[in-house]
Amino acid sequence: MTGFITIFLTVFLAELGDKTQLATVLFSSDGDRSRFLIFAAASAALVASTGIAVILGMAAERWMTALPLKLVAGIGFIAIGLWMVVEHFRLT
Repeated sequence: MTGFITIFLTVFLAELGDKTQLATVLFSSDGDRSRFLIFAAASAALVASTGIAVILGMAAERWMTALPLKLVAGIGFIAIGLWMVVEHFRLT
């Protein structure tokens, strides 16, 4: 159960305020759409993208045994952060 709670809290906190949540808020603000339809579609999209992530993670574990996956993910996040900082200063 501890593993479930850890994964749930990590993903839940990571999703707060991201583009997906903002898009869902925008769809919900449209009075013409069913709230249940928005919830169901957004939930299904999150489940599908998470399924793809799990499959890619399993494949990466199998083929990238020489390189720790946490290291690759960390480098990726640093690269994205640096790119965002550079873009910020380039646009101002």
